[in-house]
Amino acid sequence: METTLRGVGVSHGVAIGEVRHMGTAVLEPPAKQIPEEEATREQGRARQAVEAVAADLIARGSLAGGEAQAVLEAQALMAQDPELMADVERRVTVGSTAERAVYDAFAAYRALLAGAGDYLAGRVADLDDVRNRIVARLLGVPMPGVPDSDEPYVLVARDLAPADTALLDPALVLGFVTEEGGPTSHSAILARALGVPAVVALPGAGEIAEGTVVAVDGSTGEIVIDPDEATRAELARAAEERKAALAATSGPGATSDGHTVPLLANVGGPADVAAAVEAGAEGVGLFRTEFLFLDDSAKAPSQEKQAAAYRQVLEAFPEGRVVVRVLDAGADKPLDFLTPGDEPNPALGVRGLRTLLDHPEVLRTQLLALAEAAEGLPVHLEVMAPMVADRTDARAFADACREAGLRAKFGAMVEIPSAALRARSILQEVEFLSLGTNDLAQYAFAADRQVGAVARLQDPWQPALLDLVAASAQAARAEGKSCGVCGEAASDPLLACVLTGLGVTSLSMGAASIPYVRAALGRHTLAQCERAAVAARAADTADEARLAARAVLSGE
Repeated sequence: METTLRGVGVSHGVAIGEVRHMGTAVLEPPAKQIPEEEATREQGRARQAVEAVAADLIARGSLAGGEAQAVLEAQALMAQDPELMADVERRVTVGSTAERAVYDAFAAYRALLAGAGDYLAGRVADLDDVRNRIVARLLGVPMPGVPDSDEPYVLVARDLAPADTALLDPALVLGFVTEEGGPTSHSAILARALGVPAVVALPGAGEIAEGTVVAVDGSTGEIVIDPDEATRAELARAAEERKAALAATSGPGATSDGHTVPLLANVGGPADVAAAVEAGAEGVGLFRTEFLFLDDSAKAPSQEKQAAAYRQVLEAFPEGRVVVRVLDAGADKPLDFLTPGDEPNPALGVRGLRTLLDHPEVLRTQLLALAEAAEGLPVHLEVMAPMVADRTDARAFADACREAGLRAKFGAMVEIPSAALRARSILQEVEFLSLGTNDLAQYAFAADRQVGAVARLQDPWQPALLDLVAASAQAARAEGKSCGVCGEAASDPLLACVLTGLGVTSLSMGAASIPYVRAALGRHTLAQCERAAVAARAADTADEARLAARAVLSGE
């Protein structure tokens, strides 16, 4: 009998197919004592397994490229953490096998992360995946991963590790559903990059029987179990209509009455550029530069290496706008040469711009590299700082840009509620704002974006978050400056219309979402978008805000 469940839709499209469940490794090895003379051999086995898993993660990242590469390289750094390895070797010394020592050492580290505050607690799933891979290798059992199948299927899992999501074959994996995760989790971000329909935070997903036919609507978050022929036909028709609408759209982003809203791409490195150009991106709204710093966490890359990588992206958008975020290190992106290892709560400590101001030579080298990369190119370069809290932060960043001789616009990311509330003050020092809605929601609601249990508070439709967006956009309008959104909120076509109605001047998203957003904007006037924004902000919950905006835009 047909049943409908609702989770959180995180990647557009409709998929209909049979369920296949994610395979898991044997997680807990037996506890047994080894003779003292075997300790050296067991320590060697542990080191070899760790290095092999780290190498595999890096290789997967190289194959996947872009956003996935940065995520997987961060996981490889987890595997190679020297403190973890020292704990493993200590446990072997007192009699544990290599696999049991790894399991117990990771369990201890897991407990520390889980209690270290929202941001780090969200990395537990990534840590579990690393542990499972090392233990599986030591035990000689299959790695956790995507099931083997000759026929296309819908993948169901408790959660998907980045290593699995990054290399999903869209020809076989029609869509995926997870019990945990949130709209801005790593898996959700990578699903959008792949163009695979996905629904997360669906309680009970693991109980759907293997082989059951399900319909996954990644736009609405609905899962229909055993859909009848009429439902399948309706979903297929709706999917075809969406495809036809997308195929008919092209050109710059704009509302139906001609109000322009530049549609930009979020990129994690040169590997993401081709997809952005193909999708018709009008430039780059968020160029994440962390990928260069993850190659070697012991030291910063040289100015020459940075300049070469930056130039590849800048050259792809002649006459276009490219917004570069300087290094955002700390919290879930620790770097040995930069970030302190003993902070009680790194998410609320020295991260982002705070880290760079503590290490001005790293910031200066990056700014000099950007100046070198842009030399002679007709690109409109803009550079912004992450985690700006107030005018003092903004002034310090702008001063550093000027001292480096950088010919570009200087901007600030609004990721902390204080920046939204004092946006007009910050705009006395910089020329534009860019809203990172993922972190802004995280800090506004004290809700980690990786924790499924608080996914409703990470919903970008939360009216309080819309209030913070509105405050920032109104401040920018009053100062005659721009205010864009580069968080994942911009990838939701309906919400993109609301953001436009709030006064946001540009939208940046994963390349796969650009056609959907372009089509949605082109169906509505600016006045409709403004009315939808008012209706959404008048609601009390995210679901009510979404429904209110949809009612306005659909004319119901």
